[in-house]
Amino acid sequence: MKRAEDPRFVAGQGNYVTDMAVDDALWAVFVRSTVAHGTIASIDTQAAAEMPGVVGVFTADDLPPGPMPAIVRSLDEVTRRPLLARDRVRHVGDPVAVVVAESEREAIDAAEAVWVDYDPLPAVASLDAALADGAELLYPELGTNVVAEGGFGPDGDVLSGAEVVITAEIHNQRVAPVPLETSNTLAIPRPDGGAEVWLGSQAIHYTRNTISRALGIDRELLHVRTPDMGGGFGAKINCYREQVVVVALALELGRPVRWHEGRTEGMLSMSHGRDQRQYLELGTRRDGTIVGMRWTVTQDAGAYPLDGAAMADLTQRMASGAYRIPALEFRWRGVVTNTTPTDNYRGAGRPEAAMAIERMMDLLATELDMDPAEVRRRNFIPPDAFPHVTASGERYDTGDYAAALDVALAKVGYEELRAEQAERRRRGARRQLGIGLSSYVEVTAPGGRKDWGRAEVTPDGVVVYSGALSHGQSHETVFAQVAADILGVPFERVRFVQGDTDFVVRGGGTMGSRSLQMAGSAVTRAAQGAFEKARRIFAHIKEAALEDVVRFDDGRIGIAGVPDSGMTVLEVAALAADPENLPPGEEPGIVVDDTWEQEEATVPFGTHVSVVEVDIETGEVEILRHVACDDCGRILNRMVVDGQVHGGVAQGAGQALLEWFRYDADGNPLTANLTSYLVPTATTLPSIEIAHTETPTDQNPLGVKGIGEAGTIGSTPAVVNAVHDALRPFGVRHIDMPLTPARIWEALRSARA
Repeated sequence: MKRAEDPRFVAGQGNYVTDMAVDDALWAVFVRSTVAHGTIASIDTQAAAEMPGVVGVFTADDLPPGPMPAIVRSLDEVTRRPLLARDRVRHVGDPVAVVVAESEREAIDAAEAVWVDYDPLPAVASLDAALADGAELLYPELGTNVVAEGGFGPDGDVLSGAEVVITAEIHNQRVAPVPLETSNTLAIPRPDGGAEVWLGSQAIHYTRNTISRALGIDRELLHVRTPDMGGGFGAKINCYREQVVVVALALELGRPVRWHEGRTEGMLSMSHGRDQRQYLELGTRRDGTIVGMRWTVTQDAGAYPLDGAAMADLTQRMASGAYRIPALEFRWRGVVTNTTPTDNYRGAGRPEAAMAIERMMDLLATELDMDPAEVRRRNFIPPDAFPHVTASGERYDTGDYAAALDVALAKVGYEELRAEQAERRRRGARRQLGIGLSSYVEVTAPGGRKDWGRAEVTPDGVVVYSGALSHGQSHETVFAQVAADILGVPFERVRFVQGDTDFVVRGGGTMGSRSLQMAGSAVTRAAQGAFEKARRIFAHIKEAALEDVVRFDDGRIGIAGVPDSGMTVLEVAALAADPENLPPGEEPGIVVDDTWEQEEATVPFGTHVSVVEVDIETGEVEILRHVACDDCGRILNRMVVDGQVHGGVAQGAGQALLEWFRYDADGNPLTANLTSYLVPTATTLPSIEIAHTETPTDQNPLGVKGIGEAGTIGSTPAVVNAVHDALRPFGVRHIDMPLTPARIWEALRSARA
């Protein structure tokens, strides 16, 4: 089934927030801090307020006094984000004031005329600076820059009995999400004191509730909607301060107010991802069997503790990877710095785990002079061990890790590639071949395992309502497929409704690769409930016993053995509007709500193989092939699954080779636009070769696991391992990402020296 969404997108008919024409709308533009750390001495708004078209210039004193609700609720109240900086700024891009004008151009001009006088404070723009003795504190009341910590470990030494110990320090660098569509909001005040709010969000109910709490207004007065959205990648899960401010301004001024970020503004204010430093120790026997592993992880939370402050907790859950690790120790801490806050980004803690353990497996293979595939095979959790509980306490539902490895190696032609690699090494070729493996696992639906769905059958068709929200995941196609199949109606007669708090009762949103297994299962049960109600109504109308009413092969409802008795559910729905046609106790119409609550997370897995060439004279890397064999349980739409893998591989390879958001020692951003922050393009990557195994889960009625983040998790270590594989003969042990030509060239020069 092709994607139902694509025709309007291809034709340029998508409907985005900034496309919406609203009469009498004002524009908001934010004044942002130009220093990374400092106190606000004064804000002079007079010149800006007198400029043409300006309706008002607002500072923290002009807005509701409440800060944003805490994301990590265990943190002290002092770390909550103010709507606008009141006394102190903590990163470049921190919003200080907002200008509202009749046009965007007038608002931009006036924002440049707002003068903010700062008393600079020393900035701590890195983990080392934030943790140094006597470091400047972002929140002096806390007495430390460490804002979260956790972990576990046995009493004894987890490396006891190891004959070989491998150590490494790995940095998952800071990356920016860079969705095609930046953040935005359009708020339209209503006569009842509420507002209609249009914005890009991955979780509209969460966003609505955040705005409600921050402004102190009843959530029922907020009608929040998300139309088409140009990507999110986790960065649009949590509500942004700017979105709350725009709603507050619309309510204050009594006119619609709209705002959208420019690209550089988004690079500074939209939450970043990763930025996790790991110190790793892996103990094994000489035959490669793992004895134990110790992790020490430090996570950069940025200036305000969002989910990024405790992101290492998700890394901890995946600390065993696909392997039997009998003894495990994991200690982590989250640290604030004068940088853009870190938060959820595609994979959220799990790519960091996969990178660490897959690099360690390759380092172990090098140490033991063993093939990387063989090291993995010797340590995989076997298929008969599932469900398996790891040393970190994570329950793995189903898996066959060796099967995915075998499929990937066969598809890439592993033995032939190793032979070609050996030949290039013998003749000292300038372009050396590297083959990198990554046998990953990830946890999907790691939290929030409850969602809602509705199926409404009318004479004209079926309407499906979902608490998930698509921004590239193809819900409009797949959820309609599910309902059409269950209800026996043509796919074209199913309409999908999402992203509207007035029509969608509740929902957990789209994140953590949860949509199909959570919201899809809720829709499945709602559609099944609707079909069963249609059966009951049919039986009543035909005066037949319910057990004699069956579904025919063509989807119609009828009496067993009497083909001519059949009716479609749409025909039954036409009769269901009349109370005379209903069994006792049934309400008119066929509308069924259902909620699905999943007991455990699911654990997809797979193996990615990347094949690269590295120019040993220049350090340039070219990815020649990338094979991905992923197992996401039962596959409902192969094209959609493959598309998710394609996008994930592109982002994962981008982190491996290109992306890195950097700051100088004073907290000034060095990569705040797309000329200095490099992202992969169509010319960066080869065609992605896709394969799958299918190992259904028992955790939901569809047997599905998540797939949206798998490509990002599996690809990055494969590409990084491939580059290191090409450099192994030259004595290069480890280079941190991104593996730029300059870094590779420097590593080769150092190794030769």
